[in-house]
Amino acid sequence: MKTLVIGLITVSVAAAALTVAPLLAQAKVSVKTSARSLQPGELVVLTLITPAPVDNLTIRAFDRDVKPFRRSANEWQALVGIDLETKPGRHAISIVLGPLDQDRLTHRLTITPKTFRTRRLSVDPAFVNPPADTVTRITADAERLRRVWESSAEAPFWSGPFVRPVLDPANSVFGSRSVYNGEARSPHSGADFSSAAGTPVKSPNAGLVMLAADLYFTGNTVVIDHGAGLFSLFAHLRSMSVRESEMVATGAIVGEVGATGRVTGPHLHWTVRANDARVDPLSLLAVLGPPR
Repeated sequence: MKTLVIGLITVSVAAAALTVAPLLAQAKVSVKTSARSLQPGELVVLTLITPAPVDNLTIRAFDRDVKPFRRSANEWQALVGIDLETKPGRHAISIVLGPLDQDRLTHRLTITPKTFRTRRLSVDPAFVNPPADTVTRITADAERLRRVWESSAEAPFWSGPFVRPVLDPANSVFGSRSVYNGEARSPHSGADFSSAAGTPVKSPNAGLVMLAADLYFTGNTVVIDHGAGLFSLFAHLRSMSVRESEMVATGAIVGEVGATGRVTGPHLHWTVRANDARVDPLSLLAVLGPPR
């Protein structure tokens, strides 16, 4: 894991707030970023150390609101996802501290290009150009997932490192441009693992089951909210072992590997969302997994 440390950043104080004793006006805030790399599809752990306790903190990155969470009186963290469609270049992270917004700072990340390969797959034509009578179901599935992505708990449920849901290696690269039956479709927003049908799938960390249902494209699907904007989605399951609104612990069995939905054969598909950004699950394991 590569760790990038950005030293001390001076807080700027808006002129309108000068009549209020600024919380951090005479001090500096330490901002540190930890990431496997700064490229599309990567997860960044942002850590802020403040010289005095801060009760209110808001963060916005890549045009998305990010849920910060407190680690101690003077330490906050946030998970910043670099979506797989993010363009290379300098991007600003806006950070506001204090209830009166009197303390602001801007932290910048330089995102470098990443080339994703193209994968060509042959599947049932109904999963490339769905029949008209399935459109209502597909639209409802998408809306259901959209509501899930917007419903994460403010604080993290997880404790300890994230673990692999299966021991088998990933055999499909995150972010691959997908061509089904000769037609281009959305990029592959997860990682596939070459596990045999019936292999138990484990929750990578603690969380709340937000969805356990059969969806058109992803088949039997389980979504777990790990809190603070972080989600795991497991697709194409043969069976599901959890119910919606159930809390699960790290390593709990959530289902079995299968071949439901749009697939070419049995495997596990694992999607990770970090504050609505699509990130590589292997990036999550690199920055929040067991020490190497």
